[in-house]
Amino acid sequence: MTAPLFSGRARRSVAALGAVSAGLLLLSACDKPTPLATVTVGTSSVSAEAACQNDGKELSVDKVQECLTNVKEAKTVEYGRGDTLRLGVEPEVVEDGRQWQALLDGQPITEPSSNTYRSFSGADVFATGGQGEAPTSKMLGFVQVGEGGKPLAVWAFKLKLKSN
Repeated sequence: MTAPLFSGRARRSVAALGAVSAGLLLLSACDKPTPLATVTVGTSSVSAEAACQNDGKELSVDKVQECLTNVKEAKTVEYGRGDTLRLGVEPEVVEDGRQWQALLDGQPITEPSSNTYRSFSGADVFATGGQGEAPTSKMLGFVQVGEGGKPLAVWAFKLKLKSN
């Protein structure tokens, strides 16, 4: 019979130190997550990180358009005519004088705001005003703006019309 080289306590200490070291190594390789934006309709909510950002630097107009239109994996929430649409951003989005603005299919539906929450009761975002058939989905974007209205980050969602 051989005697163990290390006591049970020493082995546990070495294992714990190894686990902590591995965890720190993995965390150091991760990017800092961007603040979340959230869309809520009724009891359904979806949240997403920014689709585009440039580490606090201005995004070009072309980049903003690309971010709003070329989103392949936009989170989707179903919306029925007359539902209440709730939009929110984490407080970090509006720190240091920054604001955010909501866009529907690229058109502003709010003024830039430093509030973290907006609500639209009974809005029919799929109304066409008599101009043809209503679409079955629309892109909803949030744009974070800095001083002078310069775009800094973009979040993208898809609103899907609930079928009756």
